[in-house]
Amino acid sequence: MIESFFFFIGGVQPKIKVLEETPRRCPRCGLHQVYLKRVDHYLSIFFIPVLKIKTGQPVLICNRCERHAHGSGSDRSRSQPASPTTKSCRFCDRNFPADYIFCPICGRKL
Repeated sequence: MIESFFFFIGGVQPKIKVLEETPRRCPRCGLHQVYLKRVDHYLSIFFIPVLKIKTGQPVLICNRCERHAHGSGSDRSRSQPASPTTKSCRFCDRNFPADYIFCPICGRKL
């Protein structure tokens, strides 16, 4: 009797796709290093991406400080009234965490 073996050398790996080439200002470090990115997951065989399994949500990520900035660029709705732990942008009238220095939407100083 002939036995056969099947080895699957593969798995799921993430792949980052840059959605916008124009940088935005980072609210934490203040540099124009924030890009709209998306993390997609692919089925890989022998470390080669073959089939997209899951499409991620767009998110703003700073290349310098590697932190996520709030807002994805697609949500332009007004935020709730400011609380003591948030700062409000006087130019675009949105609220952000108190540790932000710059507005991630309009890029001006909070």
